[in-house]
Amino acid sequence: MKQLPLISFFIGLFSILNLLLSSDALAQATVVSGTVRDAVTKETLPNVSVFFKDTKIGTQTDVNGNYNISSAEPQSGLSFNSVGYTIASKNIMPSATQQTDVLLVPSSNSLDEVIIVGGKRIKYRNKDNPAVELIRQVIAHKDENRIKSYQTVAYQQYEKMLFSVSNVSEKFKNKKMFRNYQFLFQEQDSTLIGGKNLLPIYLQESLSDKFLSKEPEKSKTVIVAQKQVQFDSRYIDNKGMKTYFDRMYQDIDIYKNNISVISNDFLSPIADGAPAFYKFFITDTLKNQKPQIIELSFTPRNTGDMLFEGKIYVTNDGKYAITGASFGVNKNINLNFVRALKIDLSFEPNAAGKYNLSKSKLLTDFGIGKTKGVGFTGERTVTFKKYQFDAPLPDTVFQGKSTSVLADAGKKDDLFWKKNRLDTISASELKIYGNIDTLQNLPSFKRTMQIVTLLFAGYQNLGPYEIGPVNTFYSFNNVEGLRLRLGGRTTPELSKRYYFENYAAYGFKDEKWKFFLSATYSINNKSIYEFPQNYIRASFQRDTKIPGQELQFVQEDNFLLSFKRGVNDMLLYNDFYRLDYVKEYENHFSYTLGFKKWSQTPAGGLFYQNDANQFVNRLTTSELSLQLRYAPNEKFYQGKIYRVPITDRYPVFNFKYTAGLKGLLGGEYNYHNIMGSIDKRFYLSQLGYSNVTIEGGYIAGKVPFPLLDIHRANQTYAYQLNSYNLMNFLEFVSDHYASINIDHNFNGFFFNKIPLLKKLKLREVVSFKALYGGLRDENNPALTSSLYRLPDYEDGSKRTYALGNDPYMEGSVGVGNIFKLLRVDLVKRFNYLNHPEVSEWGIRARVKFDF
Repeated sequence: MKQLPLISFFIGLFSILNLLLSSDALAQATVVSGTVRDAVTKETLPNVSVFFKDTKIGTQTDVNGNYNISSAEPQSGLSFNSVGYTIASKNIMPSATQQTDVLLVPSSNSLDEVIIVGGKRIKYRNKDNPAVELIRQVIAHKDENRIKSYQTVAYQQYEKMLFSVSNVSEKFKNKKMFRNYQFLFQEQDSTLIGGKNLLPIYLQESLSDKFLSKEPEKSKTVIVAQKQVQFDSRYIDNKGMKTYFDRMYQDIDIYKNNISVISNDFLSPIADGAPAFYKFFITDTLKNQKPQIIELSFTPRNTGDMLFEGKIYVTNDGKYAITGASFGVNKNINLNFVRALKIDLSFEPNAAGKYNLSKSKLLTDFGIGKTKGVGFTGERTVTFKKYQFDAPLPDTVFQGKSTSVLADAGKKDDLFWKKNRLDTISASELKIYGNIDTLQNLPSFKRTMQIVTLLFAGYQNLGPYEIGPVNTFYSFNNVEGLRLRLGGRTTPELSKRYYFENYAAYGFKDEKWKFFLSATYSINNKSIYEFPQNYIRASFQRDTKIPGQELQFVQEDNFLLSFKRGVNDMLLYNDFYRLDYVKEYENHFSYTLGFKKWSQTPAGGLFYQNDANQFVNRLTTSELSLQLRYAPNEKFYQGKIYRVPITDRYPVFNFKYTAGLKGLLGGEYNYHNIMGSIDKRFYLSQLGYSNVTIEGGYIAGKVPFPLLDIHRANQTYAYQLNSYNLMNFLEFVSDHYASINIDHNFNGFFFNKIPLLKKLKLREVVSFKALYGGLRDENNPALTSSLYRLPDYEDGSKRTYALGNDPYMEGSVGVGNIFKLLRVDLVKRFNYLNHPEVSEWGIRARVKFDF
């Protein structure tokens, strides 16, 4: 839980703010939806303006004539306005959710001549469609019009990111607690998102110099100046927040096949395969410009897919360059927590007659509900100026990291920003820097942040020390019985050089104490959780472990993992003495040197028995290890005392070598253990993405089964991505193996095309896992003496096996995004079904917060 991504934090913040801010608004909300049609032709009408009477709260109908409008206050009427039609008014029920369909009557000026054509509506098709022919020309000329067509490019970029709590009710705004703080609130742009009031909480600015080279392909970003709102570091990590927002709000390049927005890949309307997924319409021609500009509207063929809808503007001069774009997403899209999304791109001509991006604006409004309750609005505006094309750039420009920050970038004064901003910024936006200090002193805000931090970070901050994680305080298993645990860790407030972590636990059935102590020294005087790491750590742990249970990002004594299927009575009591040195480099290559002394004692239904039928109570090993990791272009959700890698399209390489040393500090065996793996995510556009892991290992030397590769098994009811979900603990051991793990998410590609099912916004998931390996004769107790016998069940049936000629295989089909957070898989085990205590089928669940 301590590495739970920031999206979980903000979802929790939404929920709590909903209780704090919107309890009054929900009681008074007015929500209206419907369809607007032509009264004569009965055709649906797009782009009709819809407003609550006597207010500025409004919206527009989409390409299908549908609208949805809401207000936190009671409203009694709607007005509908469109060019060429008489303004229509409708009475509505205040403080209610309702549907109102409208027929607009064409105005008298447009009724001089009316032609009514009967028959079926012409079916949309790509063949002989001038709009499709136009978009194919745009696609064919992409390489000529994009910025990468130049040999070199240099320009300046100014970026502004603004985030606000949205849909704040008038009643809450006027509560006594805010009587002296009305300056915190701003008026909300209701043409895009419902409600009246915004509470701005975050502002971030940066000014950069950008350099691009075509041959060889290189890029360089130099951040000249940057500033951001600073929150109380006890509750919110400012660097982690910036990293997360940068990931969600990436640069919008319409010329790419896929555009990344809020952690999802959307197919660009001018992607190579766009005509297969979009419908295109020529809706206007601007003839008073040189060159003439054609307005091309587009909409998804299926409104639930990860696609955009909107307009692009194309030059009618044979070059087919994009001069502007305005687009968003359909309200039916299979996207979580997004109430509104709008992207505006502006291009300007240069001396060569080409068009380069001059401004990019992305606005999104998030919330638990589509219209009701408090939300969270983010707006990123990027301005590009001072372009230089094909100017010589010395090699020294691209030396060092691809992104560098000037030493004084965070120290620029207000006068510098006033002179060097490439875009305007309002006085009310500038006040946010000071207003947040006031907001953080409000008792209600402090209470909210304390609750959210405890629930979603799992720790209670006490300044230099914090207690947690809370989900490990209580758990149970067959050997320890009821288990209670309490611990915590120091924070950078105590020291940026020294870090300590500890816990103590007690099992009421085995009546044994367990504990952990660690001390870490940061060599580079940075937080040991911050990139790049460079530290040395010494630790001692006396605790229990289930052989073959390997978990990511959660503790083994997590309460929810106490519930297990089948026979679960094997446990190890372990004493770990460790000394580790970790070194990371700016290019994301890292190595870890380690020494470990490990003493293990079997417990419960697990016994170590030698070939003389004697029970062995303790096994001790001493190990030296070297671990190498290379993760090019890796980014993190960086917290103050945690970090989580952000899964992206770049591969991650791991290699680990471990040497067991007999005679060193009681070590009983000599051996060599080599393991390597490659992880990569493959994006397949509209077909979703696949996470693929290939792994292999080899052990040289004669060792008992506890020192072999015990393959990752799972006997909980949670679906674990990196474990075999229908394999029992300690069911398979190997001294050589190779495996592949494929987990594919279709993102609703099929469900979105089923009329009733697509409203649920479910997503399809499939997975396949295969493990091939075995034991050499020297490590097989059935063929070699002086080895421990493989474990059996109490009834004498075999419990642990070596893999035979066939690989172990399992697969699953699942449904994700249930209630926006739950994934449920039906898992099938394909072979080795004659083993005792195994199941061919199983149902597993996994909680996942995602957009």
